[in-house]
Amino acid sequence: MGFDDLLRQGALAGARLKARSETIAVAESSTGGLIAAALLSVPGASAYFVGGGVIYTRASRNGLLQIPDDAMRGMRGASEPYALLSARTVRERCATVWGVGETGATGPAGNRYGDAAGHSCIAVVGPRERVVTLETGSADRVANMYAFAVRALDLLLEQLA
Repeated sequence: MGFDDLLRQGALAGARLKARSETIAVAESSTGGLIAAALLSVPGASAYFVGGGVIYTRASRNGLLQIPDDAMRGMRGASEPYALLSARTVRERCATVWGVGETGATGPAGNRYGDAAGHSCIAVVGPRERVVTLETGSADRVANMYAFAVRALDLLLEQLA
């Protein structure tokens, strides 16, 4: 899937959010902003997109999401519980109907938690919650970024159906 396909997927999700008069915020990591870019790619995105950030380090987690270290006790990054925490937190902080959280290991190597490259945990929270883990089996960093963003938008579209 190329960038144009990702943008079309984001536009579809945006159209659904706009038609429902619902808002969204995104806390993404391994996708580097691709989820937000796809959702923001259409004119009028301010009707549904409130904000978010690329939460790539502990400093950004603390500073942007304001998740304290003690809230992470017993939890590790690049996990389903952390993806849920990120999605719930960005949703709460931005006062939106929906929140997306994504965390993982793009590659070419795995992460410090022992996950292989191509590992991503994605959560969509709102009136319904769902979290999934994606394993691409690839060490291609850019391909993984796209695959993770595509899966996040797929998951959002599933929740909006």
